Amino acid sequence: MREPAFWYRPRSLQSYALWPLGALYGAITARRMLRQGFDAGIPVICVGNYHVGGAGKTPTVLALTKLLRELGETPVVLSRGYGGRLKGPVVVDRARHDASDVGDEPLMMSRDVPVAVARDRLDGVALAKSQGATVILMDDGFQNPALFKDASLIVIDGERGLGNGKVFPAGPLRAPLEVQLARTDALVLIGDGNAANDVAAEIAKRNKPELRARLKPDAASLAQLLGKRVFAFAGIGDPERFFRTLRASGVEVARTRAFADHHMFSQDEIAALAADAQREQLTLVTTEKDLARLRGREGVPDGIVPFAVRLEFDDPAKLRQLIGDHLYRARERRFSAR
Repeated sequence: MREPAFWYRPRSLQSYALWPLGALYGAITARRMLRQGFDAGIPVICVGNYHVGGAGKTPTVLALTKLLRELGETPVVLSRGYGGRLKGPVVVDRARHDASDVGDEPLMMSRDVPVAVARDRLDGVALAKSQGATVILMDDGFQNPALFKDASLIVIDGERGLGNGKVFPAGPLRAPLEVQLARTDALVLIGDGNAANDVAAEIAKRNKPELRARLKPDAASLAQLLGKRVFAFAGIGDPERFFRTLRASGVEVARTRAFADHHMFSQDEIAALAADAQREQLTLVTTEKDLARLRGREGVPDGIVPFAVRLEFDDPAKLRQLIGDHLYRARERRFSAR
């Protein structure tokens, strides 16, 4: 879906009219979040967000994957596989699966880490453990009560924040903010904006850590684009963030086109993008997630450049200490319960 513009305005008639539905949805979700989840038997770290749409969860999961391996762990990502047809449980296999099978994010992440896709997260736990997981990294699922989470890291884009602060469909929140704050173990603020400062202040009141991070372009991707005029397109939660990142990296963005999150490109759309780029002598560039959805499709032109990014934390030692502490407490708790 495309996020309604009124979600990111302070006041609107649409938001006011939808408030009763938001209140009902929020009450149901809040009650669900109070349930005690199933203990996976190994540490579970959830990377989620308070709102619908993108905020940077996937780069955060990949950054945590790298850190956990440095700590001697064997992480396996557990994903619902949004946008894919397979209910699972299934381990993503890039030789057999495409985005229509398992979703774009699991397919993209599977290059770097084993990914278990399962609509039923309990089935996904068994599959992840069969892959040798010592830690499960949940990609999303913060509001889902099925699994007990040893740590929940919430990702927010510092440029966008939480919009009007109302619950879906009146606003972008998945549940009332207070309920979500109470279950947050750390906040990851991405970028230099101050739109999430109020949330950061609330987290600080609860003596929970705030981690600052920023997206950095991959050197090889950037080298393919510098000195060229590009046509950037994206079907992610916040395409404008992608376009801003390109420009901030010194790329000359001549044209842009935004699609809805997880958009499955039609043949006509692919042909139109290729024709416009060729006519104006522009280089097509998109996100790695979008390219995952284009992978294996007919009519996709050669030469589309995937703009890869990685997440860098301002204080990696603080992140390392945080994750190490949560792993220690998770294992100590399970040992004491024996």
